[in-house]
Amino acid sequence: MQYEVGDIVKLKKPHPCGSHEWEILRVGADFRLKCLGCGHQIMVARTLVEKNTRGLRKPGESA
Repeated sequence: MQYEVGDIVKLKKPHPCGSHEWEILRVGADFRLKCLGCGHQIMVARTLVEKNTRGLRKPGESA
């Protein structure tokens, strides 16, 4: 799967705020993700993101 800055990923487990969707802010060995529910930002290893991704959509696509 090709990940790019600005893409929206849907992960397996929800954030404590209840949202499953995250915006990609940085791509590399680690990803910086921003929760679309509350705006919290985290750094996550690429392998964890690839393993836990349940969906990927480009900016502008409908949910």
